[in-house]
Amino acid sequence: MRLRSLLATVMLTGIYSFLGASWMLLLDAPDVAFTEAAVGAGISTVLMLITLTLTTKEEKRSEKKHWGALLVVFATGAALFYGTLDMPHYGDPNAPIHRHVAPQYLEDSPKEVGVPNIVTAVLASYRGYDTLGETTVIFTAGIAVLLLLRRGRFRRRERKGS
Repeated sequence: MRLRSLLATVMLTGIYSFLGASWMLLLDAPDVAFTEAAVGAGISTVLMLITLTLTTKEEKRSEKKHWGALLVVFATGAALFYGTLDMPHYGDPNAPIHRHVAPQYLEDSPKEVGVPNIVTAVLASYRGYDTLGETTVIFTAGIAVLLLLRRGRFRRRERKGS
């Protein structure tokens, strides 16, 4: 019964992401729709289903403490916090982003690109190579996670066979 409800939850989140992608497509934002469809309805649903197949009912206790991992997490958090100290305040009209390129994008993109949605025009035209790079990174990360989860399945089969 528990597995059936978990599978239903996974499927409902996939359907929700698909509907969100459809809604973004109706709002003339195909870049956001593609991302939502790929990440939300695609990779997230597959990863949740794979995770359900790899988990068991009993928790495996670890006797070893991972102090190195905790140190890395705290160091990364401190670096991220330090990086936010120099940021402009949220919504500041004098921030560099609002004075440098944004006015040009808002004024010139309807004439230059011809796309009604400014966000889509910026991501697909002005920053096309950057968007392609981000998509490649997300795809590579998804494949790496799938390969790591698959490796765990093969290790369990080796233990059962011996």
